[in-house]
Amino acid sequence: MTIRRARPDEAEVIWQIRNQAIRHGCKSVYEDKVIAAWTPDSMPESQRVMIANNPFYVATTANDQPVATGFLDVTHASVEAIFTLPMWEGKGLATQIIDAIKQEAAKRGMRRITLASTPNACTFYQKQGFVILRESVYPSALARADLRCIEMEYNFAVDK
Repeated sequence: MTIRRARPDEAEVIWQIRNQAIRHGCKSVYEDKVIAAWTPDSMPESQRVMIANNPFYVATTANDQPVATGFLDVTHASVEAIFTLPMWEGKGLATQIIDAIKQEAAKRGMRRITLASTPNACTFYQKQGFVILRESVYPSALARADLRCIEMEYNFAVDK
């Protein structure tokens, strides 16, 4: 497996990874109708812009097929879009992407990065060194619902 920067022309593939990961991983947390609204097959153009404007990473197979994703939102110093295809879960790909994001954030001089975790992924992020700040509700226009989430942060000073 290789971790590399995503290309804007991979936006549709990355969108499908996102949707499959949410549909699989969040079914025990959110209602079916919320997940269906949150994961439309039609990709918003903002997806391509996010890939172009941020350090967006993919884990790829030997034939360069993306199977996991994630990026550092440089404007908000936040981790976003950590998704793995269900059949590739448990192979350490999301951890490798988080590591690449941490390295990128450190290189940019960020002292802390944040994220909003779905409840089902909170334990994974804790294993990556993130700490829980609070539980909150994220108003998602795409899902047409308020999504329960766990706000977390990673402090680089703790790592030293």
